Amino acid sequence: MTPERTKYRRTPYLIVTRERVARKDVYGSIDDHVVRQAQLLRGERDSDTVIVAMHPIGSPAYLPLFPELARTGLHVIGSANRYSTGDAALQMENVLLDLAACVRDARERLGYRKVVLAGWSGGGSPMMGYQAEAEQPKITHTAAGEPSPLAETELPAADGVLQLAAPRSRHRLLTEFLDASITNELEPERDRDAEFDLYDPANPNQPPYSADFLAAYRERQRARSRRITDFARDKLAGFAAAGHPEREHAFVVHGTMADPRWLDPAIEPNGRRPGWSYLGDPAVANHSPGALMRFTTARGWLSQWSLDAAQVDAGDAAPRVSAPVLVVRNGCDDAVPVSHQQQVFQAIGHPDKELAELPEANHYFSGADQRSHLATAADLVHGWMHRHGFMDKH
Repeated sequence: MTPERTKYRRTPYLIVTRERVARKDVYGSIDDHVVRQAQLLRGERDSDTVIVAMHPIGSPAYLPLFPELARTGLHVIGSANRYSTGDAALQMENVLLDLAACVRDARERLGYRKVVLAGWSGGGSPMMGYQAEAEQPKITHTAAGEPSPLAETELPAADGVLQLAAPRSRHRLLTEFLDASITNELEPERDRDAEFDLYDPANPNQPPYSADFLAAYRERQRARSRRITDFARDKLAGFAAAGHPEREHAFVVHGTMADPRWLDPAIEPNGRRPGWSYLGDPAVANHSPGALMRFTTARGWLSQWSLDAAQVDAGDAAPRVSAPVLVVRNGCDDAVPVSHQQQVFQAIGHPDKELAELPEANHYFSGADQRSHLATAADLVHGWMHRHGFMDKH
């Protein structure tokens, strides 16, 4: 069944709570207020179910898929988290608290009876992680080992979860993107191992890459992640030892767009364009200020990006989730590896799960030929919502 497309209206609003903290991680915050900028997208038809979307970067209300869902008649809340000015200091544990505030507001103030969490791209792991914590909580401290309000907060569980072109987690994705040739974090342009520089034409290792080269490359990526994790932990430990436990350290991580999959389409094959990434030419994006994870802090690295310290991972969370789950995989995705969504889907321990694929869709649904794939994605979600009774008005 193809849903009829209708006009929808967009209503902006704020979700405001208070948390007493010693350190301000977000510029422009006033007093102890925590502010999330949200938008409700809905047509004229009433519904007692709302889709709640959140993403680590900005508001998802303007991402292509969520307005398209609203055009099919679904009600959608796209909410930014507290880090609306950038994710350098973002701690995933706080994002789960922000999501709880949004879900609670949707039910108690807006009157929705059912809530379905929707995570597109980097928003996928917080959604699955949130639902796992709502059903079977485990997190009591931040990734930096500091007490988290999550330990004392009851998260209202959602009724379903959507994973839409989403990686398993930001920290696993970034680890697989790290430039393995960098050996000096302070001066990456000086100290590089040319044997592992994917973008050096003199490198004897060229695609298609050998299994031995890939294994060595992946191990060096993991080792680099762990060196940065050790650096972040040492910084925080030093502050604490000096009597300044609330102090923070900001730093830059260079070379974060060097995944061999972009250059070798035989690695986890799908329909992606060889030599290209979701941010364009990966050789250029590798050192672009707009690349994945360029600016961060010690706590932000540990919570968001560290392979060993980060706690929010959709694959790890999935076994604790009993709500129905829809996983949508874009068949020409040039950002999210095929393996990530397969791992999440397989980790879901109950039978009420579906894996749907859009064979010709790229990550952002970008390009003149992608409009129809965007509409198909919205139809898939609409149909899943209908089959699970989320379209009914009680």
